[in-house]
Amino acid sequence: MAATLRGRHRAFGGWLQYHSHVSAEIGGEMRLAVYLPPAAERGPVPALFYLAGLTCTEETFVIKAGALRSAAEAGIALVAPDTSPRDRRFPGDDAAWDFGQGAGFYVDATEAPWRDAYRMYSYVSRELPDLVAAEFPVDPGRLGIFGHSMGGHGALVVGLRNPDRFRSVSAFAPIAAPMRCPWGEKAFSNYLGPDRSAWAAYDASELVTSGARTGAILVDQGLEDPFLTNQLNPEHFEAACRAAGQPLELRRHAGYDHGYFFIQTFVDDHIDHHARLLAG
Repeated sequence: MAATLRGRHRAFGGWLQYHSHVSAEIGGEMRLAVYLPPAAERGPVPALFYLAGLTCTEETFVIKAGALRSAAEAGIALVAPDTSPRDRRFPGDDAAWDFGQGAGFYVDATEAPWRDAYRMYSYVSRELPDLVAAEFPVDPGRLGIFGHSMGGHGALVVGLRNPDRFRSVSAFAPIAAPMRCPWGEKAFSNYLGPDRSAWAAYDASELVTSGARTGAILVDQGLEDPFLTNQLNPEHFEAACRAAGQPLELRRHAGYDHGYFFIQTFVDDHIDHHARLLAG
């Protein structure tokens, strides 16, 4: 389970490191990026896990989001895993950009052949936090989770289902009701099978409706996002949270699209959101 260092770069007084390790959940190698702020040289720091979106890797967020400066100033470690298994290969896993490699959807697959490796939910919610706590100067009692698009979906689901482990949750343009959109229907039907009742465990809107709760959630959504209407459906999550009394701040931003310039613009707010909830 030990992590192998693959690269190391000085950044804002801390260290951005690339690692790999053999995952028991995945049954093969997984890769991740870890940013340790300067405060980590003095003792354990809070950690914020970032789940990336479709087609992304462990490098996407740390290179494109512009979050390292804020993390350094806040004294928060950033952990960014890959979005799917890569070491294990299956027929058709690279046939489409929205399914298979780069598109694990943070579920534990139950259908063959995907169930043999596509266990991203258990990897992100259990194995990866345990690895990080064992290998890095991180306080396991102060963990947060956030993500973008498919990763925003993953962050909401993991956060809602594991409030004792992840004390803070946020998302950029999440797939907020995957049972109601083409991306979610494609992924869930292939990974989880035709029984839609099994899908609800991985739908943030359905989880809130059925009683899952966490602390205050921050969500940012661009109004020029080309996926807003037919894939993301934040209004369903907003309605579910309002009906259930789940605290949610959903901010809508005119002119912003789905990309990393949008994330760069608001990532400091997300770091601040998590820093407040993880303080102490």
